[in-house]
Amino acid sequence: MVYSQRGLAAWRLLLSLLLLAAWEAGSGQVHYSVPEEAKHGTFVGRIAQDLGLELAELVPRLFRVASKGRGDLLEVNLQNGILFVNSRIDREELCGRSLECSIHLEVIVERPLQVFHVEVEVKDINDNPPRFFRQEQRLFILESRIADSRFPLEGASDMDIGANAELRYKLNSNDYFDLDVKTNEGETNFLELLLKKPVDREETQEYRLLLIAIDGGKPELTGTVQLLINVLDANDNAPEFDKSIYNVRLLENTSNGTLVIKLNASDADEGINKEIVYLFSNLVLDNVKSKFTINSNSGEITVKGELDYEECNLYEINVDAVDKSSFPLTGHCKVIVKLLDENDNTPEMAITSLSLPVQEDAQVGTVIALISLSDRDSGVNGQVTCTLSPSHIPFKLVSTFKNYYSLVLDSALDRESVSDYAVVVTARDGGSPSLSATASVSVQVADVNDNAPAFAQPEYTVFVKENNPPGCHIFTVSARDADAQENALVSYSLVERRVGERALSSYVSVHAESGKVYALQPLDHEELELLQFQVSARDAGVPPLGSNVTLQVFVLDENDNAPALLAPGAGGVDAGAVSQLVSRSVGAGHVVAKVRAVDADSGYNAWLSYELQPSAGGARSPFRVGLYTGEISTTRALDEADAPRQRLLVLVKDHGEPALVSTATVLLSLVDNGQAPKTPSRASAGAASVESALVDVNVYLIIAICAVSSLLVLTLLLYTALRCSAPPSPGVCGPGKPTLVCSSAVGSWSYSQQRRQRVCSGEGPPKADLMAFSPSLPPGPSSSDNPRQPNPDWRYSASLRAGMHSSVHLEEAGILRAGPGGPDQQWPTVSSATPEPEAGEVSPPVGAGVNSNSWTFKYGPGNPKQSGPGELPDKFIIPGSPAIISIRQEPTNSQIDKSDFITFGKKEETKKKKKKKKGNKTQEKKEKGNSTTDNSDQ
Repeated sequence: MVYSQRGLAAWRLLLSLLLLAAWEAGSGQVHYSVPEEAKHGTFVGRIAQDLGLELAELVPRLFRVASKGRGDLLEVNLQNGILFVNSRIDREELCGRSLECSIHLEVIVERPLQVFHVEVEVKDINDNPPRFFRQEQRLFILESRIADSRFPLEGASDMDIGANAELRYKLNSNDYFDLDVKTNEGETNFLELLLKKPVDREETQEYRLLLIAIDGGKPELTGTVQLLINVLDANDNAPEFDKSIYNVRLLENTSNGTLVIKLNASDADEGINKEIVYLFSNLVLDNVKSKFTINSNSGEITVKGELDYEECNLYEINVDAVDKSSFPLTGHCKVIVKLLDENDNTPEMAITSLSLPVQEDAQVGTVIALISLSDRDSGVNGQVTCTLSPSHIPFKLVSTFKNYYSLVLDSALDRESVSDYAVVVTARDGGSPSLSATASVSVQVADVNDNAPAFAQPEYTVFVKENNPPGCHIFTVSARDADAQENALVSYSLVERRVGERALSSYVSVHAESGKVYALQPLDHEELELLQFQVSARDAGVPPLGSNVTLQVFVLDENDNAPALLAPGAGGVDAGAVSQLVSRSVGAGHVVAKVRAVDADSGYNAWLSYELQPSAGGARSPFRVGLYTGEISTTRALDEADAPRQRLLVLVKDHGEPALVSTATVLLSLVDNGQAPKTPSRASAGAASVESALVDVNVYLIIAICAVSSLLVLTLLLYTALRCSAPPSPGVCGPGKPTLVCSSAVGSWSYSQQRRQRVCSGEGPPKADLMAFSPSLPPGPSSSDNPRQPNPDWRYSASLRAGMHSSVHLEEAGILRAGPGGPDQQWPTVSSATPEPEAGEVSPPVGAGVNSNSWTFKYGPGNPKQSGPGELPDKFIIPGSPAIISIRQEPTNSQIDKSDFITFGKKEETKKKKKKKKGNKTQEKKEKGNSTTDNSDQ
């Protein structure tokens, strides 16, 4: 007879198909199928095309396929992108009797890193025939057994699934036995041999039957077992159990000795034939016997070994109840033990494909690592979630497929803020209590050259004395780069430019590594007063970043130039000797000659004084020389006792340390009034020619200086207009002190770090006047012969120095103001050129240097302004310069802070100049006629 369960199998197949369709719809992954046992090279699918990848980019992007624990069953041809079978696939070996069997592939490509998940379903084929555990089954049957008695048989098993594993059984035709198949909850088949009619041992002692198992595959496969039935003669009634099948549910990890079930069987016989012994049937497998034991007297089944749900979740125990008759009868039952899962397995985590270190300019969403999770438990206990800690890190987890996650960048990185992150990945299951596993990932941030070297300040001011030794160190620049490694290696170089007709690199050099700046040659203040250049700092990154800093090197003057004597006229005598005819009738104070000298230095080093060297005999000379003018004048009226030829030695000294001296020889010939033959006329003619030559030279000099001054004024006006057009910054033109030039507490002058180009007074709108203030010096007594010496650090321009030697005279003692709130100092003021014999020559006041063009004057309370010939004019001209000096004086109660100051402007019209010169000549004649005062001998 043939027994089948096709209706139940059809329901199973339909349910499996529905679950498979739902899973594929939810996963959204590429899905293929391949039959098991397919040959090598069998086509599976065009994986590259289905994943949207170009064939040409498979090799450059390192296309590879990985399968966890599946070996190399499948492979991809990188030439055509086809997934094919690489080795034998045995579904039963991979998945056992599981309804679902698939190979999960991870397809990984790089540049950029991408991960694809591919499911390859392995379809079952009918390659396994039904198999019985034993080749022969032996049964013992009493002849007294009545019809419809049943005897359990061991069924066959098929490693296939679905229809291929649906078994039906056939028994060879006979008159006494038939086959009965029962199904237990749709899971297992329970075979019983049915006795159709009683047997007679005396007629037949043994029966041999063939049991055939047939599966549902196409073609059908079969398995057979030999049934050997021995007929016994004895007991009439066999023990019977309450139920033929018992179902027990038991927690895994149950301790040894725990009671599983207590069986109870009864026998209708009497006496010894009623006593029952419980035994495991010979059908029970050894692994079952290692887990459970049975008490033969009580029928109690207890736990013997360790029960693990993940190892085996279902046990079938066949139990026999045998009476103690000499011809024992046996009752049979089956105990099915189902284990319940406990949360006894912690999640397992694997981190692969680490892309470390991460560039700090990596885009948000960059994949850093791949994380796969697994848990051997089932149900809720096997559901694993993944989290990151700490919470403030710039990373996040993205679920890609089932228990697969990607660690991706969530926000921008900055290595200068944080250079590495300790990321803790925690996997936690859904059990109660839950179990977790952690893994630490150190994510290092690789530096990118995104920070340029930075100097501490944008500009440095350096003071260097002239005549320095070649190669001397004058300054060190230093820049810091916030990057790391080669991106932080800073090298220094000069920003090359032309300084006059020479390259900057001929003056200075900078060490590429240390940033030390060296002067390559001795600097000359007279040639170069200010050397301004830039030093560039560059890092070694790719591409390199850099920044510049400005260095202003001021060359300080040294007293290295002796006073140079000027010849009295072109083509005349040597500059060191002056010859002059003097009439004996001149009175005291008459100027008879003048020594002219200039000094190429600046400041104190260029401030000249004149004195007469005493004669060898100690006789008092009737002549004196102006301390600062160089004018030789008579100290008394000349008489006949004076030698007709006077030889005077004039010492010209500067105020440097040490002072340098030049000597001028003045030869004076004393003549009477009547002794003026043709020599005076020739001398006057020569003087006229010299004067005309000087006029021609002055014309060219004035034209050149006017052109330079006009260019300077135009530049300043343009710069002022640009500055005024920009939005005003606080403090630039507001009330307060001007910041263009300031004085220190000891009287030395320096440039303001702010370097304002707009000069602002204390109140009112900004003015275009350039002002310089004298240093703060303690007050001292005033003397016309011994004025207070200025600070040695003042400077004045070459154009101003060329014409000052003969035309700026000391008129009266004023007070040079040191600036708002500073002390006042007695100092000679500058007035118009005048031939006063008593007046000494004065150099520009302190501060009239390279970049300043003005003086500031204030009359002190002890020196009231006098009227008359000695009064300061409103404007005066410095000979040799294209500029005029105008003095604006405000009333005492004026609210302007800088009430008295001098400004430079253009020369007045020719008419005003001539009028002024005419007035000066008239005044000079009057003073010569009335001069009777003797001056002290120098």
